[in-house]
Amino acid sequence: MHHSSTSSVSEGLLQHPTMEDVISPESRDLGRAVCIITGASKGYGRTLAMQMSCLLKPRSVLMLVARTADQLNQVKEDIVTLYGGQNKLDVRCVQADLEKKEGVEKTVQAVKETPVTEMDHLLLINNAGSLGDVSRFAVTFTDPAEVNRYLSLNVSGALSLTAGVLQAFPRGLGLRRTVVNISSLCALKPFPSWVLYCAGKAARDMMFRVLAEEEPDVRVLSYAPGPLDTDMQLQARCLSGDPQLRRSFSSMFSEGQLLSCDESGAKLIKLLLDDDYPSGAHLDFYEL
Repeated sequence: MHHSSTSSVSEGLLQHPTMEDVISPESRDLGRAVCIITGASKGYGRTLAMQMSCLLKPRSVLMLVARTADQLNQVKEDIVTLYGGQNKLDVRCVQADLEKKEGVEKTVQAVKETPVTEMDHLLLINNAGSLGDVSRFAVTFTDPAEVNRYLSLNVSGALSLTAGVLQAFPRGLGLRRTVVNISSLCALKPFPSWVLYCAGKAARDMMFRVLAEEEPDVRVLSYAPGPLDTDMQLQARCLSGDPQLRRSFSSMFSEGQLLSCDESGAKLIKLLLDDDYPSGAHLDFYEL
């Protein structure tokens, strides 16, 4: 579960790892990079954009992709206000719907227009995604068009975008290349009334495992960020068709067991900085 509103759990409950904990003792960074984050306008994607921006070397390109231009531009403004002065990041917004072929093509085109010279790292974070209709059970999904619409954003879009980006920055350029799939426990475990989400996450994990086998010089990571305090988690609490699941999410929320986007993002960033995970691995917040 991941990405949506930026509210976070009451900070006093746990000692959250901060970005300072992750980066220190020695100052580390992700290089002079082209960093692309999908679903960057809110929730987990927005948090990752903010966190990445302080780890990219000056004159890096940070490309933020989402459907809503206003929210995207707000994230850009926040980043420039916070880090722009000293870091001189080139922050670019791409308004695109990755459910549609045109949205994928528009994003890949924008990636092709980024300067390659003097860059040493390509980093793509596939965060965009949707929960799907979780109010219903598998036997109600009789319309293939409805299922296909879900899969086009959550599976096809992620694969086609990743393929386009890797073609735009081929191996011959000598860049370090990293692809992150924001995954979920749902890739591994079936949840009643979540057939679309579980199927989409499982398919994505396998796509990226295949990519890791085929492209040994690309670093591939599926990261399950844990139960985040976001809009998506709110949907899960209110709409899940399975009453037990609804109760379990509601009690996690009321007992302050949801994770803040910041704390989960810090663990992902530590993984990327340490860079010693097996390529293609599925790693969970709680295993780290």
